[in-house]
Parts: sequence; C-alpha cells; structure tokens
Amino acid sequence: MSEFPKDHNETADVGGIAADRLRSIIERVERLEEERKALSGDIKDIFTEAKSAGFDVKVIRQIIRLRKQEPVEVEEQETLLDVYRRALGM
Repeated sequence: MSEFPKDHNETADVGGIAADRLRSIIERVERLEEERKALSGDIKDIFTEAKSAGFDVKVIRQIIRLRKQEPVEVEEQETLLDVYRRALGM
C-alpha cells in the first residue's frame, strides 16, 4: 500500500519524475490535439463550401501553399515549371 493518501498532493516525485509537471504536459498536448481536430473539421467545412460555390479545391490548396512561400521561391518554381514544360513540348 502506498505511503501517501489517495488524494496526496500531485507535486510528488515518482521515480524521479515530477508527476504534476508530466500530467500538465500531457493534458496540454491533449487539449491542443482536440483543438487541432476541431480546426481540421472547420477547414474541411470551408473547402466543402468552396466546392459547392463552384471553386476548384485543388487550385485553392495550391494557392494557399504558394502564399506561404516567399515570392522569390514562387518565381523560381514557376520558371522551372516553364522550362520543364517546354522540354516536354507542352
């Protein structure tokens, strides 16, 4: 039987591990995972809305990806894409 009562303060070290700190970290990660799941659902709903409004979701995703990049990177990629297309006769 444990030497501490069942409702013992959570700050005790167990095997050299601060139990309250570990619990706090795990609970924070769990909360963030729940938020991420909710946000993913919201994003999915927005893409569904865009599709029902007649927008091409694949193109929207490409534009979002491009907006995250630096303009110089986008220009380099577009230049390479053009070169590759011409090399393939497209």
